[in-house]
Amino acid sequence: MATHDQEPTQEMTFFEHLDALRPHLVRGGIVMLVFLIAAFLAKGFVIDTVLFGPQSADFPTNRLLARLAGLTGIDALRINQLDLNMINTSMAGQFNLHLRISLITAIVLATPYILWELWQFIKPALTPRERRGSSRFVAYVSLCFFTGLLFGYYVIVPLSVNFLSGYTASSQITNLIDVNSYLSTVVNVSIAAAIVFELPLLIYFLARMGIVKAAFLRRYRRHAIVALAIFSAIITPPDVFSQIMVLLPLYALYEYSISLAAGVERKAALHREAEEAAFRALPNRQPDPPGDDPDSTPPGGSRPGTGQAAPTPPDNAGPPAPQDTEADDTQRRTTATGSTAEDTGPVGQHTTASSAEAGAAGNSANRAADDAVSAGNAPAESDTSESNAADDDYDYRKDYGRNEN
Repeated sequence: MATHDQEPTQEMTFFEHLDALRPHLVRGGIVMLVFLIAAFLAKGFVIDTVLFGPQSADFPTNRLLARLAGLTGIDALRINQLDLNMINTSMAGQFNLHLRISLITAIVLATPYILWELWQFIKPALTPRERRGSSRFVAYVSLCFFTGLLFGYYVIVPLSVNFLSGYTASSQITNLIDVNSYLSTVVNVSIAAAIVFELPLLIYFLARMGIVKAAFLRRYRRHAIVALAIFSAIITPPDVFSQIMVLLPLYALYEYSISLAAGVERKAALHREAEEAAFRALPNRQPDPPGDDPDSTPPGGSRPGTGQAAPTPPDNAGPPAPQDTEADDTQRRTTATGSTAEDTGPVGQHTTASSAEAGAAGNSANRAADDAVSAGNAPAESDTSESNAADDDYDYRKDYGRNEN
């Protein structure tokens, strides 16, 4: 439960609920106090007109039944033709009667506002869907309550007063009706009818919760008719007409309850069909790529069996780099050693070594000849230069062999 100042999902303690309920109770109490004072001041209307009205011959229901009795010739329809003599058997009886009837009047008139305060207390704890479904709770409950109250007051109370006040178990007993007993009869019968008229709302909420089905109510319709007939016979005089007057409205309430339950079931069925249609209208899922080969995974997709997203190549990426081969490795090694040969086979290596030796020998001979001409040395010195050139050629071939190994 949450108030307007708190989050709807915040849990509240018991005392916090009491703090949230207190202002609603205070406002409801103030409204009831206002109606209580108004009813206490208007005691002439409340007591003489409202309370004692059903036992008077001038009451609307009594006049209507008297007219029907004149048309049909059924004297049993003439009810409450004699005013009852009320007595008080306690010193504070009339004052207590005044307070009781004023309090009852205040409760009845303040019922819609009290229900509205109750709704305001419960509303923050409801979901938006529940709020929409119960937004007219106060109006429906109040309508059914006052309809039943008026039906009980104008129909059932006159019949009950006529039957109970005129019933005689022995001619030696004189009825001296206590005013508190009369007040209890009028109030109890009226409130009981008001509660009975809440039956459609009760069936509606039970059907919403799935507890009561329309088929169940139809199956036990005969049992309900018998129960309503027994109830009508208890609260009405022992004549068929009075029982029918009470039975028909109660049976109409029962049939209306069945229609409400059937409407709730139809609405629920339509809602389920709409949800199923929406589910079927959803697009089908794309099938997963076959196999676990990462190369078959589309860019940005998920690798099968791993749950990891495959890397997506950038938009400006060029063609993939060529893979290294054994020939490329050999070529890089040849270049690192100073070789310019393209063929890396054994024949190519021998040819390259011979060319290098011939070039080195020629260069050495030229340098030796130049030195001999310029310095005028003997031929022996030329031989020494040739020997040095041969040594250089040997060192070069030895170094070349080491690099090749």
